Amino acid sequence: MDTGTHPIDFGGTPPRARPLEVRWIHGSPSAKHNTDPDIQVHAYDEHTFVLRQNKAVHYEAPFLFLLCGEERAVLIDTGATESAEFFPLRRVVDATLADWLDRHPRDGYELLVLHTHGHGDHVAGDGQFADRPRTTVVSAEPAVAWRYFGFDADPDAVARVDLGGRVLECLATPGHHEAAVTYYDPPTGLLLTGDTVYPGRLYIQDVPAFTRSMDRLIEFADRRPVTHVLGCHIEMTTEPGVDYPVRTTYQPDEPPLQLTPAHLRRIRDALDDLGDDGSRRAHSDFVLCPHD
Repeated sequence: MDTGTHPIDFGGTPPRARPLEVRWIHGSPSAKHNTDPDIQVHAYDEHTFVLRQNKAVHYEAPFLFLLCGEERAVLIDTGATESAEFFPLRRVVDATLADWLDRHPRDGYELLVLHTHGHGDHVAGDGQFADRPRTTVVSAEPAVAWRYFGFDADPDAVARVDLGGRVLECLATPGHHEAAVTYYDPPTGLLLTGDTVYPGRLYIQDVPAFTRSMDRLIEFADRRPVTHVLGCHIEMTTEPGVDYPVRTTYQPDEPPLQLTPAHLRRIRDALDDLGDDGSRRAHSDFVLCPHD
């Protein structure tokens, strides 16, 4: 592959935490007052993009991540809406990559589509990429995803996805979903935790598995420079311990998306205090919702 005349150095310096004080699109009081785009694109750095679906399009308003390497980009998750008319994800991704390629010309540049897990609000847009040239969509179905990462043979492995000079480290982190995956990006230090860790309701399908995954994330993060922990939703308000109701389509008072490695330990400690009744337990930055 022709990678152009200006190779990108993804590993030259330790990652540094860049500011993420972003006004994320968060819906509007009514549909007629919604002037925000269907998808917001924030350039975290020159090669890393955070996308958010507008809550006016779908109340889940998931975050997606687009990371560019020398040979291919990876899109992590495809959002909560199937229709390209109402959720033009492919158009937005294509435009973002076209702009990146204008600055970093490459022939035959590829796109890989992966997922944090298989719930509908993270895979609905997969079909938009089914006929895209030079694109591989890896299903989030447990058997397919686990085989792709090699977790079927060794669920405790650290799988590596090479984008060309930029190699993601991937961990199986079940508990919220049986095939949940966490991604670590060494150049940025971002730990992408899907629905396992984020400022909102942490729905726990399997408490023992979720607890093991948190233990693993803590150990993993202790051995690497983690700049931000980024999940896929914001559901909390700026009032500690208070979340927006499910299906809220307007969240004007959201806290930041980013959490820290210290939150991993706080969540782990909170798991020890769960009772056997399956009731939710609210904490300042998250709510534990076991057996959901």
